[in-house]
Amino acid sequence: MINVQSRFLSGPDGLQLHLREYGPREGAALPVVCLPGLARTAQDFDALARAIAGGQAGVPRHVVAIDYRGRGLSARDPNWKNYDLGVESADIQSLLAAVEIPEAIFVGTSRGGIHCMLLAAFRPTLMRAVVMNDIGPVLEARGLARIRGYVGKLPSPNSWADAIAMFKQISGAHFTALSDADWMDYARLTLDEKDGRLISRYDPMLMKVLEAMDLEAPIPDLWPQFEGLSHLPLLVIRGENSDLLSEATLAEMLKRHPNAQSLIVPGQGHAPLLLDEPSIARVCGFIASVAT
Repeated sequence: MINVQSRFLSGPDGLQLHLREYGPREGAALPVVCLPGLARTAQDFDALARAIAGGQAGVPRHVVAIDYRGRGLSARDPNWKNYDLGVESADIQSLLAAVEIPEAIFVGTSRGGIHCMLLAAFRPTLMRAVVMNDIGPVLEARGLARIRGYVGKLPSPNSWADAIAMFKQISGAHFTALSDADWMDYARLTLDEKDGRLISRYDPMLMKVLEAMDLEAPIPDLWPQFEGLSHLPLLVIRGENSDLLSEATLAEMLKRHPNAQSLIVPGQGHAPLLLDEPSIARVCGFIASVAT
């Protein structure tokens, strides 16, 4: 039986933040920290976290999955401008200090992978290895435009069947390998049921963050930040149909990083869900190979 616990802690500015803890806190095994995408939550990592905590990554490990402010069970910030990478990074570091994690392997999906690159620059001793899920130093404008088109703007579906139909319409062209059961899992990870209504698990004001971006202008790349990962073992995951991490960027990442490997998830786009057994097994195998 894997121990799973929700914890609520105060961020640097006093906002209540939430994280999920899996597995044993005590022991010598290197822990794992999971960081979700922009409008995603700690719940996305539940299947992966249970596998890691249960010993599939060599030995049972302590896993922490974080809800950024305004997402999941963390409180919503009254000032949407605080949905900022710098503020979130300070939150992450504060939470990890509170749960006494001085170093860990990081798994970052999309925005979570950007946080990994930033943490490597500012807190290099915090990281022992990194899994970047469908994210790299170059962000494709068409992927950002697609995400901006729906974050904070989706209607509340009337039923789970309506929710699945909505998500298929938005993402079905990129996630061609999902079964009906997979779509239901995705819907339940994305929406919460409250008072008979299905609502998003994030603050709709996140759309302001995306609206503030000028996608007509060149998007700054993050190659200098990526170079900060060069001393760490790295696994880069790309969805076969991703429109945010291109094949060319992945190839350049593997060329520039001396200790990087990759995984292509067939029939999935941005970002791979990490719910299928092959993906979970590969991530666990990577962790087992680099951790003590």
